[in-house]
Amino acid sequence: MNAEHLDLCSSEGWRDLLRDFIVPYALAGGHLGDDVLEVGPGPGMTTDLLRAELIRLTALEIDEDLAAALTERLRDTNVEVVRGDATSMPFEDARFSGAVSFTMLHHVPTETLQNQLFAEVARVVRPGALFVASDSVASNELQELHHDDTYNPIDPSTIEDRLRAAGFAAVEVRDNGFGWAAHATT
Repeated sequence: MNAEHLDLCSSEGWRDLLRDFIVPYALAGGHLGDDVLEVGPGPGMTTDLLRAELIRLTALEIDEDLAAALTERLRDTNVEVVRGDATSMPFEDARFSGAVSFTMLHHVPTETLQNQLFAEVARVVRPGALFVASDSVASNELQELHHDDTYNPIDPSTIEDRLRAAGFAAVEVRDNGFGWAAHATT
C-alpha cells in the first residue's frame, strides 16, 4: 500500500465511513459466530470495529510492518494477529466460525490469487460458516489512489461464480454502485 493510501486507510474519516456505512452494509443480517477470521486487516480499522462485537478475532495480515504494529496495538485483547499469506493460510481446516474481508481484495494482484484466497477461506471455515467479503467497484479515482500500488478490482458480476468455484455452496451478492458485498456459506 502506498503512503497516501495507508494514511487514508488509517484516518478517522475512513474509520467513520467503515463504521457508518461499509461494515453495516456488508454484514447486514449475517452471523459470524464466536471465532472469526479477518483477512487483510491492514492498519486495523475494521479490526477495531469487529473486536468490540466478537468473542475471538484472528487477523491475518501479509505485510510485516502492518502485522507488527497491529500486534503491538492489540496486545492483551481478544484479537490474535497472524502474519501470513491469505492464499496459503497457516490454519487447520474448519477452524473458524466465520470470516470477513473488507475493502482489501483489490490488493491481491491477480484473479488466480484472489481465487486461491477464496478457496483458502472456504477451507478454514466450518461447514455452514459465513464468509462476508466486500470491496469497492472499479473507478478512475481509486486507480489513481493506488499509484505505485496493486489495484486489481473485482467485478461484482463475477463474484458469485468465483466464490462457488472456490467451494462455497450458497452465495448472495449485493452491489450499490460504489461497492459490493457478498455473503457466502460453505
